[in-house]
Amino acid sequence: MTVAREPSRREDALLQRAGTGDTRAFAEFYDILASRVYARILSVLRDPAQSEEVAQEVFLEIWQRAGNYRASRGGAAGWVLHRARDRAVDRVRASQSDRMRDIRIGSRELVPESDPVAELIELRLASEELGVAFAKLSQLQQEAVELAYGQGYSHSQIAELLGVPLGTVKSRLRDAITRLRQEYDRAC
Repeated sequence: MTVAREPSRREDALLQRAGTGDTRAFAEFYDILASRVYARILSVLRDPAQSEEVAQEVFLEIWQRAGNYRASRGGAAGWVLHRARDRAVDRVRASQSDRMRDIRIGSRELVPESDPVAELIELRLASEELGVAFAKLSQLQQEAVELAYGQGYSHSQIAELLGVPLGTVKSRLRDAITRLRQEYDRAC
């Protein structure tokens, strides 16, 4: 058998005193109801961090509106717990609304607007700048780059074709790439 909890005259009195600016009364009121308010909010949100945040918002609102409380309309605890539930539901709705907006915005961003003419111009300019940078490489570096990236030979195959050690081919390619990157960065 469950016993219905009668509204506490103490809670009512504390909230009415808080409405006159009595911070001690509000602190006591908070101590009495904080765990119940948090539990009510947590039952809706299922997220402890958000529940704590919403509970703080609820008690801030109660402190600011305590002067509007009238015991004749119902118990203080019921009023606060009702505000807590409403705030939690509002948070859920806002979160769902944010998610839906993000999905709508994200779907628009998935289709990038492209300008084929601008892309072609950028590609040509980059190609010209790389051509200038390529011309500044040594003949040996140019040869290694052409074989590796132009004709698709592996480092081992290039070493065999040129009759040089594998380490030499790797060094030439590494130095060539570094120089190309530097020249390209200067041009841009």
